[in-house]
Amino acid sequence: MKTVSNCVEDILITQPYLEEALSRNIINFSALAIELTEPISNMLKKDVKPGAIMMALRRYNPPTALTNSVKMKKYMQNLGDITVRSNLTDFTIKNSETIIDNHAKILDRINQESKLFYTFTRGIHESNFIISSSLKEFIQENLKNETFIASQDGLSAISINLPQDNSKISGLYYHFFKRLAWEGIVLYEVISTTNEFTILVEDEFVDKAFAAIKKLKN
Repeated sequence: MKTVSNCVEDILITQPYLEEALSRNIINFSALAIELTEPISNMLKKDVKPGAIMMALRRYNPPTALTNSVKMKKYMQNLGDITVRSNLTDFTIKNSETIIDNHAKILDRINQESKLFYTFTRGIHESNFIISSSLKEFIQENLKNETFIASQDGLSAISINLPQDNSKISGLYYHFFKRLAWEGIVLYEVISTTNEFTILVEDEFVDKAFAAIKKLKN
């Protein structure tokens, strides 16, 4: 049978910002208990008093990933270089039978200039090109028979080298997204490889995003 504590846990797990604030004792238990009274009463199909909810909140033990701040701080301090590339253009194109052949032609051109920024991601229904804006017209010409879903200029990429064992670190990406969200930074794209994490933002956010990530490392 479900209890008030079970309901509190179910709600907090789906709201990591709220859960972290609770674990850091920077939230008003009484006010939160009152706010959760109606949803928890609905979950249990009976009236629940705020006092019972407040008691469950005070007894709640968040997961280790949120409480072990010392371990996470160590990983953050071991982040590698942070690299910024500007003057980028993003193209999103509907997948087709010809896109791979056209992509091959684009790669031939890119191989002639090693300093260009370039990424390609193929999804189930669409593919994404992020490339230095100097090749914008070349891309448009070579993909002129494809269906463009979106195109965006004025973008910058911030790439972070991750610790070698990052795939075993619970909550690592959460800390990046949390910090960027708190700073009001809108992410245009996110790209990830095994040991590298890249965010794509509009130029107006690049300085703020870089500073936010730098603070995480320091």
